[in-house]
Amino acid sequence: MRAITFDIESISNSSVRGHVDVNEQELTVVAIHDSLTNEYSSYFKEQLHLLWPTLERADLLIGFNSNTFDIPLLNRYYPGDLTHFPSLDLLLEVQKVLGRRIRLQSLAEATLGRGKKGDGLKAGEWWKGGERDKVREYCIEDVRLTHDLYDYALKHGVLKYKDLRDIRDIKLDTSGWDTAAATSPTMTHALPL
Repeated sequence: MRAITFDIESISNSSVRGHVDVNEQELTVVAIHDSLTNEYSSYFKEQLHLLWPTLERADLLIGFNSNTFDIPLLNRYYPGDLTHFPSLDLLLEVQKVLGRRIRLQSLAEATLGRGKKGDGLKAGEWWKGGERDKVREYCIEDVRLTHDLYDYALKHGVLKYKDLRDIRDIKLDTSGWDTAAATSPTMTHALPL
């Protein structure tokens, strides 16, 4: 199975905190991990045409908050429809069990012993300041965290988070994760024919 773990960074002029409207966001960079090559790569907005063939050959897209943010935003740039691609959103998997959302930072620190190297607001400031490479590296690091959390969950059946002072387990049913793509058609690209 070829899995692509991915994350995007975006900017917006909207000053509303706590709510992000995908339609007000402008994509800046996409980072991926390709399980076929075991390599990380990134694509700025003007390079997205180079990303599409890789996504179209994937059996599964893996992300964090990807079904409600990353895929809808990336879909605005894709000439087909990414919502038809088989995907696994780790945040949704956690939310199914806990009934609430947990930040990537919290899961990474408790599960992996390391966290993020910034946040989306900081990445936006870097971008506006012309620090494109810094934003790209930040995005790649988020992909590393997501990929490592996915692997950890597959191996152990749990992810961890900090609840006040205690580290708690989130027991996940990962039995269908590696076969999620098997229920989808073999041809995963969604370009209009």
